[in-house]
Amino acid sequence: MNSVQEMKGASIVVETCAAVEPGEDVLVVSDWEVAGIAERVAAAANERDANVSMTLMDPREYDGNEPEATVAAAMLEADVIITPVHRSITHSSAVARAKDAGARVVSMVKFTREQLITGGLYADYKGMRPNCEAMAERFTEASEARITSPQGTDVTVGLEGRPGNAHPGIADEPGEFTALVHIESNIAPVEGTTEGTVVFDGAIPNLDIGVLETPVTMEIEDGAVTSVDGGREAERIASVWAEHDDPAVYNIAQLAVGMNPECREFNGWFSNDHGRYGNVHFGIGTSSNLGGTTRAPVHFDAMMAEPTLELDGEAVLEDGEFTFF
Repeated sequence: MNSVQEMKGASIVVETCAAVEPGEDVLVVSDWEVAGIAERVAAAANERDANVSMTLMDPREYDGNEPEATVAAAMLEADVIITPVHRSITHSSAVARAKDAGARVVSMVKFTREQLITGGLYADYKGMRPNCEAMAERFTEASEARITSPQGTDVTVGLEGRPGNAHPGIADEPGEFTALVHIESNIAPVEGTTEGTVVFDGAIPNLDIGVLETPVTMEIEDGAVTSVDGGREAERIASVWAEHDDPAVYNIAQLAVGMNPECREFNGWFSNDHGRYGNVHFGIGTSSNLGGTTRAPVHFDAMMAEPTLELDGEAVLEDGEFTFF
């Protein structure tokens, strides 16, 4: 019975989220850690009479690393790319080039068989799409964001001239990208403009951290993290940064809000925590795939549970609840 339910979830990925049509060239990019999920997705695409290929590579060391060169080359030939992987390649140059070549890209990071059966994958993507796009438009129109929280966050972010991005869980036009099961709107802050204190109290899905046991506090100056404090989670972040002799790893690359109404709690599932309804998160590292100018060797996201987000002085999210829909 589980296999039948898993195929139902895989069919949502292929039909609703990737909008695969008969005859399209579909490339499923995966690694050994999540090959079972990739097989389900490939089978669902095959049932749509698509031309399906699947690649398996070693898991990347960190989220944001490049895929193998042969995989990157194959991505340039596909109409649709679906990436069930253990480490995200979302912010890689390979994905950016594939999108520029017209591919639709659907990211699936650390997906489990259980996630094919229940949870955020079963959201009403089409119903949430207008709200997601409206949030992205508000980002586009804003010059500055301010994020505060009861835990002590107080940070301002320059946005002028940057486009907001809607990732509604659907990529049905050439060059579009979305990540499952996020339902997320985001924007790349203007480099050098983010200032203040951020206290992450929700989750850090990347770097094998998950739901936070201890809040992680970051001080940010001139758009870059200058200090990180907390428990083992902060130590993990600092150790990863120390491995890379590149100031870009400290860059505040992304301001995002999770909008999936089926994801109400942080539970340690990578995609659930990104999409958790009403969270605000910062991406740190690469911004160039989002409209910024920075490329870093590693990228990760960190979440706040009950933030208030103001755009040009108007609250669009208050204590984790949206105010405009």
